[in-house]
Amino acid sequence: MLRNQDNPDIQDGPNHPSVLIYNGKVIGTEEGADALILQGGRISFAGPAEKLSQTVVDSVEVRLDALGGWLIPGFIDVHVHGGGGYDFMEAGESAYDAITRFHSAHGTTAMLATTLSSSRERKSAVMEAVSVYRQGRMPYAQLLGVHMEGPFLSPKWPGAQNPDFIVEPKPEWISEWNTRYPGLIRMLSLAPERDGALELIRTLTAEGIIAACAHTDASYEEIRLAVENGLRHAAHVFNAMTGLHHRKPGTVGAVLTDPHISAEIICDGHHVHPACISLLADVKRHDNLLLVTDAISAAGLGDGAYKVSGLDVVVKDGIARLEKGGALAGSTLTMIDAFRYMVRTIGLTVGQASRLASFNPAKLLGLEEMTGRLKPGLQGDVLLLSNELELQRVWIRGYEIRRPNESESRQGQ
Repeated sequence: MLRNQDNPDIQDGPNHPSVLIYNGKVIGTEEGADALILQGGRISFAGPAEKLSQTVVDSVEVRLDALGGWLIPGFIDVHVHGGGGYDFMEAGESAYDAITRFHSAHGTTAMLATTLSSSRERKSAVMEAVSVYRQGRMPYAQLLGVHMEGPFLSPKWPGAQNPDFIVEPKPEWISEWNTRYPGLIRMLSLAPERDGALELIRTLTAEGIIAACAHTDASYEEIRLAVENGLRHAAHVFNAMTGLHHRKPGTVGAVLTDPHISAEIICDGHHVHPACISLLADVKRHDNLLLVTDAISAAGLGDGAYKVSGLDVVVKDGIARLEKGGALAGSTLTMIDAFRYMVRTIGLTVGQASRLASFNPAKLLGLEEMTGRLKPGLQGDVLLLSNELELQRVWIRGYEIRRPNESESRQGQ
């Protein structure tokens, strides 16, 4: 099987064979669907194998027995800072290759490059780097754009964001970036209670950018007002925001009760108690709950000392915390582990968990007619899992990705 000489991990388009995967359980299509065909980078068939003519079967170049495993759409992570020893703030092709390669090995086929609070100049460098990277081949998980987390956050809820860079909303920054890189910013997370935030939310909405609340001291009433002005999403719900109290519902109360707010959750068993995850899953039943990793550069590297936004972070037993103060500092989570947590611990079905990890983020980004489902005509972003939910194979745009060894990531920082 021929491969691109510049990158042996992805097959060349002209030489890439069509693939029939059979004897599987195909999620999200008609009952009894057990076969899928990838052809020309897209899904050309997803349904019961008995509906395939012998002529079609004979025309397929590669036939793969799924051995009764699951076929699900590739994961889409709208909140991820890094992995494999690298961070998106490093703003360079080699770093972006390493991050996307690491996460594609764990089932992520598309993502938003998520920033941290930093100087205007450094944010601009990230915007330029992502823009350039997206113009290339993007051989691993696809960068769909930028999720700008910070710096327009609450200084009361910095989490692992560097407080030296947290500032009030600066609409002129967004105007400059939107002019220079139209459509690149897909989401911006901010504290909606800050001066100028509502004006910025209205601007973001007019520009087609998802306005999200994060690291916020907002009251229930302030979140509802922000929704009226265009707020649509809540980053890492329950973390770094005002909690639920029976007389002061806070940000969490507004997220739980307002169907206009989609919610993302970090399901690693550390950030949020499973009872709260179950509560969120119970109330967010309209394609408005997403799984995210919030992964940092340490993902995939094991315990040790790291840096996040210039702050010292220690990872112990897979949990990342600021060395000073002990606050959680992102995660070392992968999407396949978040998916499995929702099935094994929370009790969702494979289909339900798949929707949270694939279709819902695609819908939030307005890409549900491109990816996020196993539907003929859509992009060939497909995962094959064993019956026990172990990841077996990954296809991105119809190309199978070689899953690298963790030893190939950067070792230490």
